[in-house]
Amino acid sequence: MKTVAPKKLVAAISAALAVGVLSACSQTTSNHYELSKTSEIIVTSEAGDVQALKPNVVFADQAQSAQAVITISPEIKKQTIVGIGSSFTESSAFVLAHLEPQQRAEVMQNVYGEEGANFSLTRSPIGATDFSVEGQWSYADVEGDVSLKHFSIEEDKNGFSKAKYPNIKDESFDVLPMIQEALAIKAKQDDSDLRIISSAWTAPSWMKDIDTWYIRPTPENGYEGTGGELKPEYVSTYTDYLLKYLDAYQAEGIDIWAITPVNEPAGNSGQWESMHFTPETQRDFIKDHLGPTLAASSHKDVNVLIYDQNRDHLEDWTDTILGDPDTAQYVYGTAVHWYSSTYKVYEEALERVATKFPGYGIINTEATIDDLGKPAPGGVTDPENFQESDWFANDSFWWNDTATDWAYSAEWAPNAEDHPIYTPVHRYARNIIVSLDHWMEGWVDWNIVLDHNGGPNHVGNFCGAPIMIDTNTGEIYYTPVFHVLSQFSRTIRPGDVAVQTSIDRGQLGDDDLHTSATLSADNLLSVQLLNTTKKPIDYALKIGEQTANITIDANAVQTVRVQL
Repeated sequence: MKTVAPKKLVAAISAALAVGVLSACSQTTSNHYELSKTSEIIVTSEAGDVQALKPNVVFADQAQSAQAVITISPEIKKQTIVGIGSSFTESSAFVLAHLEPQQRAEVMQNVYGEEGANFSLTRSPIGATDFSVEGQWSYADVEGDVSLKHFSIEEDKNGFSKAKYPNIKDESFDVLPMIQEALAIKAKQDDSDLRIISSAWTAPSWMKDIDTWYIRPTPENGYEGTGGELKPEYVSTYTDYLLKYLDAYQAEGIDIWAITPVNEPAGNSGQWESMHFTPETQRDFIKDHLGPTLAASSHKDVNVLIYDQNRDHLEDWTDTILGDPDTAQYVYGTAVHWYSSTYKVYEEALERVATKFPGYGIINTEATIDDLGKPAPGGVTDPENFQESDWFANDSFWWNDTATDWAYSAEWAPNAEDHPIYTPVHRYARNIIVSLDHWMEGWVDWNIVLDHNGGPNHVGNFCGAPIMIDTNTGEIYYTPVFHVLSQFSRTIRPGDVAVQTSIDRGQLGDDDLHTSATLSADNLLSVQLLNTTKKPIDYALKIGEQTANITIDANAVQTVRVQL
């Protein structure tokens, strides 16, 4: 087990990324580069490296033999990156409220500060989610209030009572103050980007045809739970509800960068707050209501992202919505999640959508180690040997095949192929690297902070988080996933451009080694690599006509940065 205290973490990151003067290299033709050596090599690994700086290597005209050859073509530019980060949730704010303000400020600096992870893209819910402390609320719960006279975001800023939650240290802290604190950190630094994507899990219950927040699956209803749909008479009211949210947050000094019509419109079987659209009804909602209403408002610069659910059905939604020019004119791009598989990235679908609808972004808006507390034979929560310490303050859990998800059990046998037991770090790093190599502009994790149980979650849907805090003892655990996200965020910045890569794995397996690359405005090339094996891999990194022989450690994420 290896944990890193906040101050040591900042020092380690700063040392890795504040290395001397970058090597002097110049591009003399479109694909010929004079590369003297790498600018820096950074590694996070199972062996205990945390964004550790490794010795540079020399580029030469000829390379030695290697297990794999990676070719980077910086002259072939692809999508522009909008950011990498994690999400604000009520549960995260609740857990942070259990820390003394100074201790909490240190955590926030490690997440949003220039010497920390420096996250640049984030997400915040509109109203309640499963990761609300008690759930089942909205900003407009007065039934029939079509003028939204009683609309209020007070729930986002009224804090948590010490009388009700005795371990709370700061009763005034909540999700809105959490966002304001992050923005205040960003305002003090040169690299101040923090784009917020907002998504509602549901409309107020009275606007829906089920007149409640969700109906959970039970034997009595044949396991046919639902989140319901908007009543036709309230479609415009729901549009006004979303605009009211933008108004209210702007009044608090928070500008929203993008919005989705709803989180997971295909539903979640009524497991928690949700609301359904079909591709066709979401198309019409954007075309006839949300799009023109935003365009005519003071929020005309707020971007609209469609869909906001799993990648396996991505094309059904893009074909219907982006395929309609009257709707597409209001749309920035598509939001996706990763829950259709614990290892598939669906890069072929990303490629097809990017080819069919060029100019429209694709952003991953949610990902997590889901169903952390689920009893699963062979998994970390096997009832025969389960204990909470299996994931809390235990790096080994995150670096090995120990995690299971919602579909890992006999009752979900049809999904077994896509949902095997998996390695949490691999799932994150593989998904980010492969996605960025296939036209994804941004990547956002789910809750940035949860407690030692993976909550609170008012329906028991416990999940992992990059940072986990024992709310009884105050112990803060920065998981390996946090360090990996931090490494990516610090070396892939908004405005960077993805460039063409290719990989010849030789005798390696298809999942043994993954790579992607981005180029900054000042021609600093960042190559990201994941070695999923338990052995080091030697590879040749070819840029233009020159090559360097490099080794990536066993079970590691490596960043190689080269000044062109």
